[in-house]
Amino acid sequence: MKASLIPNIALFVRLVELGSFAAVAEEQGYTASAVSKLISRMEDRLGVRLLHRTTRKLSVTPEGEIFLSHARRLLELGDAIEVDLSVAVAKPRGHLRVNCGTAFARHKLTPLLPRFLEKHPHVTVDVSVCDHRIDPIREQMDVTIRVGDLTDSDLVAIRLGTVRRIIAASPLYCSVHGRPAHPDDLRRHACLLLSGFARQAIWPMRVNGEPREIRVGGPLTSDSADVLLQMAIEGAGIIRLGDFLGERALAEGALVELFAGAHDDDPKPLTALVLPHRQNIPRVRAFVDFLKAELRSGGSCEARAEPHSPPPPPVHPVGACTGGNDRSPAAARRSSATAGRRPYL
Repeated sequence: MKASLIPNIALFVRLVELGSFAAVAEEQGYTASAVSKLISRMEDRLGVRLLHRTTRKLSVTPEGEIFLSHARRLLELGDAIEVDLSVAVAKPRGHLRVNCGTAFARHKLTPLLPRFLEKHPHVTVDVSVCDHRIDPIREQMDVTIRVGDLTDSDLVAIRLGTVRRIIAASPLYCSVHGRPAHPDDLRRHACLLLSGFARQAIWPMRVNGEPREIRVGGPLTSDSADVLLQMAIEGAGIIRLGDFLGERALAEGALVELFAGAHDDDPKPLTALVLPHRQNIPRVRAFVDFLKAELRSGGSCEARAEPHSPPPPPVHPVGACTGGNDRSPAAARRSSATAGRRPYL
């Protein structure tokens, strides 16, 4: 009896997504030569060449594209089976992979996770934290949390809330340097900026009801939003940051808000991106529903979400937010991997 192709199908799909035998070997716990042999045996079994191999890259043959299409449908069927069985037992369970930026992880997600785990004891969570935009399909992240406008892809976008920016300084800074009274005064003050992003130095304000952009500067920049927050608390300058990042410092009086009525708060969506066909897996749905409920009740990052109900809330491919979703999964992966890397301070 011939061995089943099924165990190697997922391996082949990951090989196409990651683009190298070494990457798949590291992820799956094989050696690169073992992965290569498994794929070669599958090609011998099928009697076709699935991949073109060169020293620089792998590319999929026409026959490989046909096989890849069927393989993805088979894996989607496996996800559907998991959904049906999970619904049957009615308890979220299994492993959940989550990605978000460092500021959101520290100031919003970390305080919430213990309650989620207590509520769902059969779920385990792996949190990946970074300040550049990953490719969720390549990294196989169940839920990727992003602040800001979305690019087109096949990922499912679920709105969690809205993040707005505030301008703030410490009472110490204001006592030493004075509190700026007019937006133009910002040009003469020390402003703390995220490095590497020119637009971070242009703050949108309102003067007599009219929009005006003020170019600011200062002695300190950093690629870490948390570093800038702490420096602002210590009195080093004025900061413009996402409301969730400064929420605690404002509540405790470590920072005071400036220009509340003369500042464009630049609202941006807070979104959970979910891998296609996984949004109804109970552990994924439970996590997203939990975030929506907690962020809605938590003040900043207020969620624009409907009350929970048994059917899942309407969800949309990311393309629906940006004018179309007619690209192939490969194009979607390229888009996600090269999306703008503008963090939200």
